[in-house]
Amino acid sequence: MPRLAHLTIAVNVSARQFRQSDFVAGTLAIVEETGADAHRLKLELTETLLIENVKDTIEKMRQLKDHGIGLSLDDFGTGYSSLSYLKLLPLDQLKIDRSFVRDVLTDPNDASIARSIVALAKALGLGIIAEGVETEPQRAFLAEIGCECCQGYLFGRPMEVGVLERMIESVEKASCQ
Repeated sequence: MPRLAHLTIAVNVSARQFRQSDFVAGTLAIVEETGADAHRLKLELTETLLIENVKDTIEKMRQLKDHGIGLSLDDFGTGYSSLSYLKLLPLDQLKIDRSFVRDVLTDPNDASIARSIVALAKALGLGIIAEGVETEPQRAFLAEIGCECCQGYLFGRPMEVGVLERMIESVEKASCQ
């Protein structure tokens, strides 16, 4: 659908999937088969990828990036993060885990962690996104500390693509009136 062509689609990839020997080739084949714009695809990888075979992980990430596919480190700060590995990974974005976002307004530690993740991402030249944003005050706090993107029930529940298309169409119609 042409009016959705500018949107990015994020796909969660498990460590098990990513470690498959044919993961890169399979992903690139799907992009080719579907005619999708690789620059509009973002793979969300978990920190568990950093536990084993970091060199192989980095090589696969570089191959994907060479084809225009974006990479985001999902659930950042909840797992096995090593800052020494983080600087080596060809990432585009860090994703603040919902466990920090949920109580960001009431728990000073969660607020500090969110601020620190945003500052780290900015210092490394990475984008930042927060997951699990459910209220306007959470969104406002995150925007105030420099988090440029948010996702969560504040913006919508998971939906089928047809429902999304109709929703966008109704917004477009309303903005033209």
